[in-house]
Amino acid sequence: MADSTTDNTFDIVILGAGSGGYAAALRAAELGMTVALVEKGKLGGTCLHRGCVPTKTMLHVGEVADTAHEGAAVGITMSVEKIDMEGVLSFKDKIVGRLYKGLQGLVKAAKGVELIQGHGRLTGKDTVTVETESGTRELVGKNVILASGSFSKTLPGLELGGRILDSEAALQLAEVPKNPIILGGGVIGVEFASVWKSLGAESVTIVEGLPHLAANEDESLSKALERAFKKRGITFSLGTFFEKAEQTDSGVTVTLVDGTTFEGDYLLVAVGRGPNTKDLGYEEQGIPMDRGFVLADKETLHTGVGNVYAVGDIVPGLQLAHRGFQQGIFVAESIAGLKPAPIVESGIPRVTYCEPELASVGLTEKQAKEKLGEDKVETYEYNLGGNGKSQILNTTGFVKLVREKDGPVVGIHMIGARVSEQVGEAQLIVNWEAYPEDVAALVHAHPTQNEALGEAHLALAGKPLHAHS
Repeated sequence: MADSTTDNTFDIVILGAGSGGYAAALRAAELGMTVALVEKGKLGGTCLHRGCVPTKTMLHVGEVADTAHEGAAVGITMSVEKIDMEGVLSFKDKIVGRLYKGLQGLVKAAKGVELIQGHGRLTGKDTVTVETESGTRELVGKNVILASGSFSKTLPGLELGGRILDSEAALQLAEVPKNPIILGGGVIGVEFASVWKSLGAESVTIVEGLPHLAANEDESLSKALERAFKKRGITFSLGTFFEKAEQTDSGVTVTLVDGTTFEGDYLLVAVGRGPNTKDLGYEEQGIPMDRGFVLADKETLHTGVGNVYAVGDIVPGLQLAHRGFQQGIFVAESIAGLKPAPIVESGIPRVTYCEPELASVGLTEKQAKEKLGEDKVETYEYNLGGNGKSQILNTTGFVKLVREKDGPVVGIHMIGARVSEQVGEAQLIVNWEAYPEDVAALVHAHPTQNEALGEAHLALAGKPLHAHS
């Protein structure tokens, strides 16, 4: 298959080397194809350099600070002498740098993959034109994969700069804000609220126009997160939309549509991420678009134009690095003729790494009732109060199961410290359409938080041991 006729003709040309693009390139190389991987920034994209990895590093630093504060409760007297933000940022950069170096090595070693640094545009149904440092290069691909990623959105009239930050600027902040305001109570907003509170912010205020924090999650998780945040001293305004923000040299004033005002030293704009598709030539080539998103077929990820596919954040749906990664692999295998199984969006695990963590996979209770019918759904909540390891970790929360009545488990929703580590088994249960009886028969090691999944399924199977059915 690898029969590139010139230096500029490839089996696949990929526009963007983030999670989706580089995964497609590496899998295509394994399958013997030639690949041009075009990237104007750094290999690894948003996730590695400005998103998942640096934010989770910061959240770990917050966890270390919290551990010191909680020492007295377990008989160890210790305190946080100071937060050295220079040291924190250096630690974050070290983690990112190490992973970046590893990824560069993988791509360099992949036979048939050429990484091309420069700004690429789709200029034909099979052509990507790249402006590189040494000039213009026209790449022809028998197949083209669009993987141009996303950017931090803001609201009309709300300019970023000064004390008004997006998540990328917040990751470079050389101080811990004293009383930040966060616009948006989704994943990014609640994660930053959590880390800043852990690192010593006096007050943190989240402004969310929707009725709940983490509004895309099962409502029971959203409500439990709100209770936990109240306990931590994180305040929030729900259900009233933002109107304007005004900044001075020393702070920011946020006004809501009902006239309510909040004052803080910084405003983090965390209203989601937009598709990075502007001025990349997509519309001109007839790629179907809607508000900047590429409307690729949900099953095949084909755009309907030539042999052009789209993966990752530019395709409507969950904007998650591991979704883009899996889609990249899927498209590479499709092009190679392997006929991989389509990726089911609801079966993709979702994690929010605030304290307490949220982890879920499958349908929420509301979605299940809409899909299957009100009387066709059963749910069960297993409280972490009955789980030994959770008590050792001093965390509260629960595991909620959603099942089709007399049928398989269709959703698992968890809240509590470290529950992200349980989403792997949860994913297998939902995606393999397991019945509660199937999971109840598995042995879950003691004492682990993983037992909470086992106990929840025992209860739903009608044989609760450490819980009431």
